Amino acid sequence: MSNILTVSELTQSVKALLEAEFPFVWVRGQVSNLARPASGHVYFTLTDGEAALSVVWFKSSQRSAEPVQQGADRVNPLTGEIEEAEGGTALTGSGLEDGMEVLCAGRLNVYEPRGQYQLVAELVQAQGVGDLALAFEALKRKLAAKGYFDEDRKLELERDPRRVAVITSKSGAAILDFLRIASTRGTGAEIRIYPTLVQGDRAPAQIAAALDLVDGEGWAEVAVLIRGGGSLEDLWAYNTEEVADAIFRARLPVITGVGHEPDVTIADFVADRRAATPSHAAQELWPRRETLAQKVDSLDLGLNRAYAGWLSAKAKDFEHLRKALVWLSPRRRVERMEDRLSALMSRLDGAGLDRYFGCAERAVRLAERLGRAFGPHRLDGLGAAVDGLAHRLDKAGQRLPEGLGQRLAVLETALRGLDPEGPLTRGYALVRVTGTGEFLRDPRRVTEGAALDITVRDGKVGAVVTSARHKDE
Repeated sequence: MSNILTVSELTQSVKALLEAEFPFVWVRGQVSNLARPASGHVYFTLTDGEAALSVVWFKSSQRSAEPVQQGADRVNPLTGEIEEAEGGTALTGSGLEDGMEVLCAGRLNVYEPRGQYQLVAELVQAQGVGDLALAFEALKRKLAAKGYFDEDRKLELERDPRRVAVITSKSGAAILDFLRIASTRGTGAEIRIYPTLVQGDRAPAQIAAALDLVDGEGWAEVAVLIRGGGSLEDLWAYNTEEVADAIFRARLPVITGVGHEPDVTIADFVADRRAATPSHAAQELWPRRETLAQKVDSLDLGLNRAYAGWLSAKAKDFEHLRKALVWLSPRRRVERMEDRLSALMSRLDGAGLDRYFGCAERAVRLAERLGRAFGPHRLDGLGAAVDGLAHRLDKAGQRLPEGLGQRLAVLETALRGLDPEGPLTRGYALVRVTGTGEFLRDPRRVTEGAALDITVRDGKVGAVVTSARHKDE
């Protein structure tokens, strides 16, 4: 059993053999799965449509390697080889893009932790754009000319939809990420999955058919097209005219979440909304529940403030109406007239007394003047005259309050006549229409069957109209 090797021993043997057999190679292919981590190294895959080769291009090797002109020849500074004039242009790590056709020079080695062989690139030259990239740009220009990408034809995406149709692979990581995010956001929704292939020759037809089915059912509020990341070839189903046509003719909003954030497909341009990833698509559809809770709290506070303001305004209106009713009521009018009568009586009493005392003082002054003018002989005669005048004045003073008393009695009688409840003591009644409170003065204001409230001196009586006739009829 001496020929049994450990994994490390076997890997090291393969590594030594491979590196000895291929110390330096040139490889042509199309770039895909390009990645630029923070370290500055560049990782990508070279493919020719039938096979793939992993490539690592370390930061220290990403230097300008433009051929140096020596006379009529162009000499590659890396290899010392003479290049033809139409050779490719050397690239730096920042100039490399997915879909480019490149020529890589480097050495093969084995990455032992994964047991994977790879090309360690020393030089990368652009050889033109790959076939898939050319096809992508051609279809993009064609659909743009047909108006597929116009913003004015795109539909508004429903926020927090209740019914969502998801078109994707039923077993991929994309649907799991989408459902995980959806379960933590929004107010709850029904999600139906329409399983399809997401790559390969049959994928475009299945995706288009599923989208037509969802659109024809009329059940969903929005359709979602998602799949995980991959190379340009892996995502090609979403770069086909068949899928673009299905999205364009859909009558409901369509959102795409295809690949990783840098990946952009034709379907993204046609869709009503493009999300960077499947998880981002769920975030675009449903808001965070914390945000919804905050919005509910804000609306609740606003409603309470509005209700408190409405109650305050109604209370002020009620108080104004109450004061107006008190001021216009018959009882209040009688009270005002009584106050006015009291004031008039006080003024009348004061005027009568002032006149009486004024006349008395005048009589005394006249008597003094007469006494001084005529002497004692006529004083007795004048005294008798004064006594007569005093007696007349006294009687006039007695008659004046009696006249005022009679006028006061007349005013009291007039005041009682203005009391709306005064006639009730003489057998009259006040009749109001039930419900409106209106005093009934015209029989044409009621119809048979109407209810009445009748106020008499000692209470109220309810009545129902059996007939109504005006005096002119």
